[in-house]
Amino acid sequence: MEKERKKRSLSLGKLKKFIDFMKENDLCELEVEEDGKRIRMKKFPRPSLTESKEVFFTEKEKEEKKEEKKQKEGLREIKSPMVGTFYRAPNPGAKPFVEVDDEIKPGDVVCIIEAMKLMNEIKSEVSGKIVEILVENGEPVEYGQPLFLVKCN
Repeated sequence: MEKERKKRSLSLGKLKKFIDFMKENDLCELEVEEDGKRIRMKKFPRPSLTESKEVFFTEKEKEEKKEEKKQKEGLREIKSPMVGTFYRAPNPGAKPFVEVDDEIKPGDVVCIIEAMKLMNEIKSEVSGKIVEILVENGEPVEYGQPLFLVKCN
């Protein structure tokens, strides 16, 4: 048991030496094989706290400015209430439910989202004019993804 403990402490000592070696030589990865044993160590750089805060605030500020601009222009998004496939018309040969510049009111069907082989009609909750269609026909959509921009009355 004493020998086993010495082997472990020797191994820990070697590990510490390897770690120091990595630091001294600015290595990100080190692999050593000795006596049929292989040791592989990796070091992943951590972003500094200030970097991650800057990125977070920048992204958050961008999103806030985008929302602010939309509100100033009186624009609202119609978002997907589910994951699925977006369809602009009830069937492939039919006329789309809405086009850009169409007036809509609450309860109007604006598209269909197919989820698990079920066709779900998506109805408007706002009244106004369709300014932009943000998704192409047949594209997959995520929950909460904006589908339409509407200029509210």
